[in-house]
Amino acid sequence: MKIFPTQSIKELDAYTIENEPIASIDLMERASQALTTAITKRWEAETPITVFAGPGNNGGDALAVSRLLAEKGYQVSVYLFNTKGELSPDCEANKERLVDVKNVDFHEVTSQFVPPVLTVDHVIIDGLFGSGLNKPLSGGFAAVVKYINASSAQIVAIDVPSGLMGEENTFNIKANIVRADVTLSLQLPKLAFLFAENQEFVGEWELLDIGLSEDAIEEMATDYSLLEAEDMQDLLKPRNKFAHKGDFGRALLIAGSQGMAGASVLAAKACLRSGVGLLTMHVPYCNNMIVQTSVPEAMTELDPSDTCFACPTDTDDYQAVGIGPGLGKAEETEGAVLEQIDSCLSPMVVDADALNVLAGHRSYIGRLPKGSILTPHPKELERLIGKCQDSYERLTKARELARTSGTYIILKGAYSVVITPQGKCYFNTTGNPGMATGGSGDVLTGVVLALLAQGYASEDAACLAMYVHGLAGDIACKKYGAIGMTAGDIVTCLPLAWRMMEE
Repeated sequence: MKIFPTQSIKELDAYTIENEPIASIDLMERASQALTTAITKRWEAETPITVFAGPGNNGGDALAVSRLLAEKGYQVSVYLFNTKGELSPDCEANKERLVDVKNVDFHEVTSQFVPPVLTVDHVIIDGLFGSGLNKPLSGGFAAVVKYINASSAQIVAIDVPSGLMGEENTFNIKANIVRADVTLSLQLPKLAFLFAENQEFVGEWELLDIGLSEDAIEEMATDYSLLEAEDMQDLLKPRNKFAHKGDFGRALLIAGSQGMAGASVLAAKACLRSGVGLLTMHVPYCNNMIVQTSVPEAMTELDPSDTCFACPTDTDDYQAVGIGPGLGKAEETEGAVLEQIDSCLSPMVVDADALNVLAGHRSYIGRLPKGSILTPHPKELERLIGKCQDSYERLTKARELARTSGTYIILKGAYSVVITPQGKCYFNTTGNPGMATGGSGDVLTGVVLALLAQGYASEDAACLAMYVHGLAGDIACKKYGAIGMTAGDIVTCLPLAWRMMEE
């Protein structure tokens, strides 16, 4: 599913109006019917509704929803803010349609606003401003937003919470943004919905199909998209009946140190549970017994050091190399990681402590083998790119890092995102808060490593691994609950996730 900048969504509206063809007021009516249906599914007709409408088309949507709700027996109070005496044509038309409707207490605010009494039983519909804002709200509208947020009522935002911009909110004023419980987004999500700091404004978001032109959506280019199940299933490579283990690649995992064998075990198990043909683990002597016992399907190659990764190894026989889980911060490990990068020709999956080594030697990022994939969480990424004020800036800088270094990046989070050297961003739709637990990232590293070793292109390997990792987490959460699940549970559920993908 594509994610478009707000300007492009306006172009989609215009294209639909011109080519369906449909009058803009009728497209607004279609959107309002979808909004009304979504609202009536959540709240009974006994629920008192208070609507705040602005002077533009978002306000027009809100007025049309008010009329449709009233026709279904809801008691609706409407406050239309028309302080400049200028309504958009469609907002004006819906105002005229609303005036004589029963069950509607209509107020047009041209100067002084007398706030209504709002209780915990009320539902507020926020239709003040849509996604076209390019500066923070101020003055009277900011005061109205603060009044809405101070109420105990539930808040439903039409398309976007008023005051929130569709993409960048770095310099926005948080106090002047509606804090919605539910956001009913028209046709497509907004990029801002996917950033952690906007969760308090967006709340739960739901997409409503309003029939924008599918041809225009298909043809219009964008760098952002949401991964969906059918997209990922199309990437899966079928297995030949006469296949053998040599057909599914040889992977090398360089991981673990004294006291951190668990990270290497989790990554190895995830790799083996994701279809790799053969896995070799390069580990210090102190971890050999643990690894041989915990992961009998893997072979081990011992580092000369008893306690850490201290010596780079030959990687010529491997289709992919994973490095980082549980490596630790020993001085000799830092040098070994850098030497390993310089000597390796196969694509690498770089995670955890190996990323921290790169943070201190940033020139080596560009020296990684072609097709390599970095798997940082936000703090690890900021060690590579510098401090960021918010998720939008972090994404922007990560895209620049991917471009200049030629690497792929999986930036982990609630909506993990694969960033390609070409600037494409693929956001994940699987996963849950139960995955916020130690070792979850090590599991992802193992899955990516397995797919690279099997010959998947780096972009496909990153996207498919990210999606299936989250899907396994969702299966584990359903089985164990978000509080009790562990990274090992994600590994356990990987086979079920792969089976779901195959079916």
